[in-house]
Amino acid sequence: MRVSVVRHISNIALIGFMGTGKSTVGRIVAEQLDYDYLDTDALIEERSGKKISDIFAQNGEPAFRELEAQLVEELGARTSTVISTGGGLPTNPANLVSLKKHSLVLCLWLSPEKIYERVRDQSHRPLLHSPDPLGKIRALLAAREQFYRQADVLINGELRSAREVAMQVISQFRLATNSRR
Repeated sequence: MRVSVVRHISNIALIGFMGTGKSTVGRIVAEQLDYDYLDTDALIEERSGKKISDIFAQNGEPAFRELEAQLVEELGARTSTVISTGGGLPTNPANLVSLKKHSLVLCLWLSPEKIYERVRDQSHRPLLHSPDPLGKIRALLAAREQFYRQADVLINGELRSAREVAMQVISQFRLATNSRR
């Protein structure tokens, strides 16, 4: 016997590796749907008064992940919001469970080479301060893939513009929310 779980999807959550377009696509989707836009990394920076890289350097990754988990729990109270998450947020399984209670979770996907092409000139990315940034991207992407694949929908943006990806996100959201009515 299969038990179905009723989800009350009222938000869109974008997950995926850095550089996949979560912020850009998220803003387009929010504008098109007249939804609020929320970037988890930006909100953590605002609340803590520190850059993400400083939180990592001064307090360590576990402290940052705890701030992230607290924020994700709070998001359940929101509706009509497009949520852009940090690249590592889904590595905590509780974060995905929490997001899926109220959001359609979509993973934006790109190849390691395309990610590197997009982020290589961005100095605020601590990941790139490595002798082999592309190798680091490949390794982290491989480690996180199992979490990213738990999204409701995976969208490959390799050959699409941000606007095309945004329209695909909106289409998937409408399918998910209309199928329950």
